[in-house]
Amino acid sequence: MELVAADIGGTHARFALATVESGRVTGLGEPVTLRTADHASLQTAWEAFGDLVDRPLPRAAAIAIASPIGSGIIKLTNNSWIVDPSNLALRLGLDQHILVNDFGAVGHAVAQLPNADFIHLAGPDCPLSDLGVITVCGPGTGLGVAQILRATSSYHVIETEGGHIDFAPLDAFEDRLLQDQRKRFQRVSIERIVSGPGIASIYDMLAVIAGSSVPRLDDKAIWAAALDSSDSLAVAALDRFSLCLGAVAGDLALAQGAKGVVIAGGLGLRLKDHLSRSGFAQRFAAKGRFRSVMEAIPIKLITYPQPGLYGAAAAFAQRFSQ
Repeated sequence: MELVAADIGGTHARFALATVESGRVTGLGEPVTLRTADHASLQTAWEAFGDLVDRPLPRAAAIAIASPIGSGIIKLTNNSWIVDPSNLALRLGLDQHILVNDFGAVGHAVAQLPNADFIHLAGPDCPLSDLGVITVCGPGTGLGVAQILRATSSYHVIETEGGHIDFAPLDAFEDRLLQDQRKRFQRVSIERIVSGPGIASIYDMLAVIAGSSVPRLDDKAIWAAALDSSDSLAVAALDRFSLCLGAVAGDLALAQGAKGVVIAGGLGLRLKDHLSRSGFAQRFAAKGRFRSVMEAIPIKLITYPQPGLYGAAAAFAQRFSQ
């Protein structure tokens, strides 16, 4: 069966044609990436994708959205689009469709992709467990969190908004960072720090502490300078970001009773060469009396280039195969 897979985030809307059979994804076509800022709504972006494909679109769709999914109108967390589930099928010309949270979709991808689409980051170098809970988290425009409950012959993805848990500082620098963020936000969640835009706050605080006079950079410039090592302050911000991500991933694994952890998100692949040589693993395991428990959890990074699209199609396959 052919369908449209869509992954709608805060910055980009990605589309692809997919095929599914017997509850599994059997094919995913070349993805098309559109900037959400260039389109007024999901419907106009959908129509633009149809124009690029230059053929009638299938009347089935799997749509992952960066927002909690319910029966009411969906206001995307990090862009201005509004989606009304009650008229979505009519507006997009669909007979069958499914809406899933964007990180719920990533959870489906983690559940269905083979081991070859993951690399080892920390903990035991073994495959993810076939039984129990797998925690999935990762930074992008925000911080996505989901969990997978694996049973003997099935799995269930639990969508969460774990990225909006309170940020918990662990040292003097993070205490100052939290105090600074409280001047801007009444409540400081994890994703204010551990997300693509969050690195700018870390960078600025490092500059203040060092007494450095630096030009005001946006998060994209800081990420570029950190990853190509052209700015030592940006590199330091990346190191601190990795510590925070490790601590958050460890907290989530503890809370969810995880047997394994997968790092994903829009920044996941860009961080793959850095996380393994940063303090990420040490912060992940630094949970006091539970250190030995944390050190026994395998941590992977998903390398499949479009897990949101694949996972949306996988969610559709699971739903409509029953």
